[in-house]
Amino acid sequence: MAARQASISRKTSETEIEVSINLDCTPGPQNAQVIDVSTGIGFLDHDSAIALGTVFKKALGEVRGIRRYGTGFAPLDEALSRAVIDICSRPYCVTDLGLKREKIGELSTEMIPHIFYSFAIASGVTLHVDVLRGDNDHHRAESAFKAVAIAIRQAIERTGGDDVPSTKGVL
Repeated sequence: MAARQASISRKTSETEIEVSINLDCTPGPQNAQVIDVSTGIGFLDHDSAIALGTVFKKALGEVRGIRRYGTGFAPLDEALSRAVIDICSRPYCVTDLGLKREKIGELSTEMIPHIFYSFAIASGVTLHVDVLRGDNDHHRAESAFKAVAIAIRQAIERTGGDDVPSTKGVL
């Protein structure tokens, strides 16, 4: 099976981003996972989500031999979030996070749904993210991101086949 990895660079008048991704990295003693995020600004902006979505789509390549659908639930203390993804080349995003504060640290909470939206559009996936319960906005937001990661991991899982996961035979 071909490695599912890619790198991109994105430069705008506001940002310069380099993203590399390996969808098949399984962290363990022989394979250390490397995560290095440095935006240079105190809040996460939508350009990084666009770049991440773009490199995700590039690394995934032709959508064959994967589960396609993924669902993730993630708790964080009193908060519980659910994410559902369809890797389908039909970009769409719905979020219901129920965030009440204007900011979490330096991050404007209005950016959080925008991050999910930007990722979904750039990667060509349908993504639904809901915070089912929780009082603390930090916990609500973090559990939402974790639920998305779990859903993505499930959706990109290889099935062992080489088929396009669609009754139409194309995505």
